[in-house]
Amino acid sequence: MDILWNCGASSVRDIQQALPAKRRPAYTTVQTTVFRMEAKGIVGRAGQSGNAYLFRPLITRENAQHALIEDLLSIFGGRSEPVMAHLVNSGRLSLKDVREAEAALKARRSGKHS
Repeated sequence: MDILWNCGASSVRDIQQALPAKRRPAYTTVQTTVFRMEAKGIVGRAGQSGNAYLFRPLITRENAQHALIEDLLSIFGGRSEPVMAHLVNSGRLSLKDVREAEAALKARRSGKHS
């Protein structure tokens, strides 16, 4: 999805070639994944280039992130503590991440959340 969000409408070949060469999946693997995402309404056809279909994202990055985070939290019964504890303990949170979280909490407390 990052490739489609960053590059716009792309063919299966374009998507495959944009993936890291060291771990690049086969063309048919990428094609199967794109077709499955199309069936789920995540990507759609944006036309053709020659005889190749071009695909574009039908959901925004923000909507995808929101849905994935909600799914992750549902695994833990809606509790965010296990997720936050893992992020802190694994060193995955940068100082910038912590500051952004603090700013969001401060805004929420003051009633300025969106």
